[in-house]
Amino acid sequence: MAKRSHNEVQESLRELTRIFRPKDPRKFVKDYIRKYRITGGYEDELTTLVEREMVKLNSPAS
Repeated sequence: MAKRSHNEVQESLRELTRIFRPKDPRKFVKDYIRKYRITGGYEDELTTLVEREMVKLNSPAS
C-alpha cells in the first residue's frame, strides 16, 4: 500500500487537476484515491481542493 504525506497528495492532486481539468471533480478524486491507494476519509476534502483549483483555472488572470 502506498504511503504518502498529506501535503504530497494535495500537491499531486492540484497538479493533475491543472493537467486534466476534470469535468466531474468527485469522480476524478474517487479514481485518484483508487489508483494511488490513498487512505479513505479524505474524499470530501480532496474534492473541495479539486473544485477550488478548477475555479482558479477558470477565472481570468489578473
